[in-house]
Amino acid sequence: MNLPVEGSLDYLAILILTVLSLVIATVILTLNKILGRVAREATKKKYDTYECGVEYVGDAHQQFSVRYYLVGIIFLIFDVEVVFMYPWTLVFQTYLKSGPMVLMEMGLFFMLLLGGYFYLRMRGALSWD
Repeated sequence: MNLPVEGSLDYLAILILTVLSLVIATVILTLNKILGRVAREATKKKYDTYECGVEYVGDAHQQFSVRYYLVGIIFLIFDVEVVFMYPWTLVFQTYLKSGPMVLMEMGLFFMLLLGGYFYLRMRGALSWD
Protein backbone atom coordinates (compact mmCIF):
# COMPACT_ATOMS: atom_id res chain seq x y z
CA MET A 1 0.00 0.00 0.00
CA ASN A 2 1.67 3.19 -1.18
CA LEU A 3 0.62 6.22 0.75
CA PRO A 4 1.49 9.55 -0.86
CA VAL A 5 2.01 11.50 2.37
CA GLU A 6 4.32 10.35 5.13
CA GLY A 7 2.01 11.38 8.02
CA SER A 8 -1.09 9.75 6.60
CA LEU A 9 -0.47 6.61 8.68
CA ASP A 10 -1.57 8.64 11.69
CA TYR A 11 -4.87 9.36 9.97
CA LEU A 12 -5.24 5.70 9.07
CA ALA A 13 -5.18 4.81 12.76
CA ILE A 14 -7.90 7.40 13.45
CA LEU A 15 -9.97 6.01 10.58
CA ILE A 16 -9.61 2.46 11.90
CA LEU A 17 -10.63 3.55 15.41
CA THR A 18 -13.65 5.43 14.07
CA VAL A 19 -14.84 2.52 11.97
CA LEU A 20 -14.25 0.07 14.83
CA SER A 21 -16.21 2.22 17.29
CA LEU A 22 -19.11 2.57 14.85
CA VAL A 23 -19.18 -1.20 14.26
CA ILE A 24 -19.14 -1.95 18.01
CA ALA A 25 -21.90 0.59 18.71
CA THR A 26 -24.03 -0.81 15.89
CA VAL A 27 -23.56 -4.40 17.11
CA ILE A 28 -24.47 -3.47 20.69
CA LEU A 29 -27.59 -1.56 19.63
CA THR A 30 -28.66 -4.36 17.29
CA LEU A 31 -28.20 -7.01 19.99
CA ASN A 32 -30.20 -4.88 22.39
CA LYS A 33 -33.01 -4.57 19.85
CA ILE A 34 -33.03 -8.32 19.14
CA LEU A 35 -32.52 -9.70 22.65
CA GLY A 36 -34.02 -6.92 24.76
CA ARG A 37 -37.34 -7.25 26.52
CA VAL A 38 -40.26 -5.17 25.33
CA ALA A 39 -42.74 -3.71 27.79
CA ARG A 40 -45.98 -5.62 27.46
CA GLU A 41 -48.37 -3.23 29.10
CA ALA A 42 -48.61 0.51 29.38
CA THR A 43 -50.10 1.44 32.75
CA LYS A 44 -50.46 4.82 34.45
CA LYS A 45 -48.15 3.67 37.25
CA LYS A 46 -45.39 2.98 34.73
CA TYR A 47 -45.28 6.61 33.60
CA ASP A 48 -45.55 8.18 37.07
CA THR A 49 -42.68 10.09 38.62
CA TYR A 50 -40.65 7.85 40.93
CA GLU A 51 -38.23 9.28 43.48
CA CYS A 52 -36.66 6.67 45.76
CA GLY A 53 -39.97 5.07 46.73
CA VAL A 54 -41.50 8.30 47.99
CA GLU A 55 -44.81 9.34 46.48
CA TYR A 56 -44.60 12.71 44.83
CA VAL A 57 -46.66 15.63 46.07
CA GLY A 58 -47.52 18.65 44.01
CA ASP A 59 -46.07 19.82 40.73
CA ALA A 60 -42.69 18.63 39.51
CA HIS A 61 -41.87 22.09 38.15
CA GLN A 62 -40.79 24.15 41.12
CA GLN A 63 -38.62 27.23 41.22
CA PHE A 64 -35.32 27.29 43.07
CA SER A 65 -33.83 30.36 44.63
CA VAL A 66 -31.03 32.05 42.71
CA ARG A 67 -28.91 31.78 45.87
CA TYR A 68 -28.90 28.00 45.43
CA TYR A 69 -27.07 28.36 42.11
CA LEU A 70 -24.90 31.18 43.44
CA VAL A 71 -23.61 29.04 46.31
CA GLY A 72 -22.95 26.21 43.85
CA ILE A 73 -20.90 28.42 41.55
CA ILE A 74 -18.97 29.89 44.49
CA PHE A 75 -18.21 26.37 45.71
CA LEU A 76 -16.87 25.42 42.28
CA ILE A 77 -14.66 28.50 42.16
CA PHE A 78 -13.11 27.83 45.57
CA ASP A 79 -12.82 24.13 44.80
CA VAL A 80 -10.80 24.86 41.66
CA GLU A 81 -8.56 27.17 43.69
CA VAL A 82 -7.79 24.32 46.08
CA VAL A 83 -7.00 22.08 43.12
CA PHE A 84 -4.36 24.63 42.08
CA MET A 85 -2.83 24.43 45.56
CA TYR A 86 -2.30 20.67 45.44
CA PRO A 87 0.49 20.58 42.80
CA TRP A 88 2.24 23.40 44.64
CA THR A 89 2.41 21.28 47.80
CA LEU A 90 4.02 18.45 45.84
CA VAL A 91 6.90 20.57 44.53
CA PHE A 92 7.23 22.90 47.53
CA GLN A 93 10.42 21.34 48.94
CA THR A 94 12.11 21.29 45.53
CA TYR A 95 11.51 24.96 44.73
CA LEU A 96 12.17 26.19 48.28
CA LYS A 97 15.88 25.50 47.73
CA SER A 98 15.95 28.08 44.93
CA GLY A 99 14.67 30.87 47.15
CA PRO A 100 11.65 32.22 49.03
CA MET A 101 9.88 33.35 45.85
CA VAL A 102 7.73 30.21 45.85
CA LEU A 103 6.43 31.14 49.30
CA MET A 104 5.64 34.69 48.21
CA GLU A 105 3.77 33.47 45.13
CA MET A 106 1.61 31.10 47.15
CA GLY A 107 1.14 33.75 49.82
CA LEU A 108 -0.19 36.16 47.19
CA PHE A 109 -2.42 33.44 45.76
CA PHE A 110 -3.76 32.61 49.22
CA MET A 111 -4.33 36.29 50.07
CA LEU A 112 -6.33 36.75 46.85
CA LEU A 113 -8.37 33.69 47.75
CA LEU A 114 -9.02 34.95 51.27
CA GLY A 115 -9.83 38.41 49.91
CA GLY A 116 -12.46 36.90 47.63
CA TYR A 117 -13.89 34.88 50.50
CA PHE A 118 -14.15 37.89 52.82
CA TYR A 119 -15.67 39.97 50.03
CA LEU A 120 -18.36 37.33 49.53
CA ARG A 121 -18.99 37.17 53.29
CA MET A 122 -19.37 40.96 53.52
CA ARG A 123 -21.76 41.05 50.55
CA GLY A 124 -23.88 38.30 52.12
CA ALA A 125 -23.46 35.90 49.19
CA LEU A 126 -22.94 32.91 51.50
CA SER A 127 -25.85 33.59 53.89
CA TRP A 128 -28.99 31.66 53.07
CA ASP A 129 -31.47 34.02 54.80
